[in-house]
Amino acid sequence: MRRQGRAALLCTLATLLPSTAAHAQSPAYPSRPIRAIVPFPAGGGIDTVVRLLGPRMSETLGQPILVDNRSGASGTLGTELVAKAPPDGHTLLATFSSHAQNQILYRNLPFDTLRDFAPITVFGTVPNILVVNPALPVRTVKELVALARKRPGDILYASIGPASPSHLTAELFNSMAGIKTTHVPYKGAAPSMVALIAGETQLTFTTVLVAVPYLKTGKLRALGVASLKRSPAVPDVPTIDEAGVKSFDSTAWWGVLAPAKTPRPIIDRLHSVAVATMKLPDMRDRLNQLGAEPAGHTPEAFDQLIRDDIAKWGKVVRALGITAE
Repeated sequence: MRRQGRAALLCTLATLLPSTAAHAQSPAYPSRPIRAIVPFPAGGGIDTVVRLLGPRMSETLGQPILVDNRSGASGTLGTELVAKAPPDGHTLLATFSSHAQNQILYRNLPFDTLRDFAPITVFGTVPNILVVNPALPVRTVKELVALARKRPGDILYASIGPASPSHLTAELFNSMAGIKTTHVPYKGAAPSMVALIAGETQLTFTTVLVAVPYLKTGKLRALGVASLKRSPAVPDVPTIDEAGVKSFDSTAWWGVLAPAKTPRPIIDRLHSVAVATMKLPDMRDRLNQLGAEPAGHTPEAFDQLIRDDIAKWGKVVRALGITAE
């Protein structure tokens, strides 16, 4: 019996030792630079936020975070790269609200928004804002609505792409204000801003974060904030709800996700580092100056936010008949 007991113990140890050794030899995370894929051109809101927070997160993680802009197809091209990347935490998706909206706009996405990604956290939320080229002879939302009713279809609005958040927000505004303006899509926030400033278009909905630098220099004029409360970044700009289009609300978020099946310890590590970075006084002040509200959702809360957005914007898309072009 003693010999049998010793034999059983030795078998058990032999089984455990290889896994223990493998665990001891596995590299610590991260073991190499982290690639943060931004599926939009440089200069947009999420690109700005990642380039702001990334270097400080790198200090804690011990590896650089390299921003890789892979734009195209309203963000779906870069998003697909992350969906198909190894789930080891070294390739991440830094994206914004269109990540949820694309799920309801595209019939044949090469990924599933809910199934193929592991949410990590929301970097921040920021309201959209209605801005116009100063040459447009309006200074309030009411004046814009009145002009658009006199000239239906003549006023051109820029978006960052077909079926993008700026497109959906503008069409929601058209519907709720009872007006018609004409859509002109561009490939990202920076090109749409350049076109608006040049006078190729007359208005757009963009995030406060993107708009603030242009407002400070007088290159653009703000008419209304697209949230139910004013933004600390532009406290003198009324909400569109205050200006007469009641209950109008379009708030964007920026977040980071990993490929599905990324180990939970890696998700938790990235979440804790991101949240700690956002809490740094200089980082929080910088985000506030740009019009962003630092967030820090748990992975579960971020997952629910995405699901809620799919439900909310799904109603808008169906009501307005918007499809991805």
